[in-house]
Amino acid sequence: MKHYVGLDVSQKETSICVVDEAGTVVFEGKAKSEPVVCRAVTN
Repeated sequence: MKHYVGLDVSQKETSICVVDEAGTVVFEGKAKSEPVVCRAVTN
């Protein structure tokens, strides 16, 4: 099943939302706006 990731990036914090093909929210959260942190949250 495919998943889609939406990111709302600011200088300090990034909001992350993952939805599946049907549009159901699979994950919703926040992380520091650092590439390593955001990647760890979405993997």
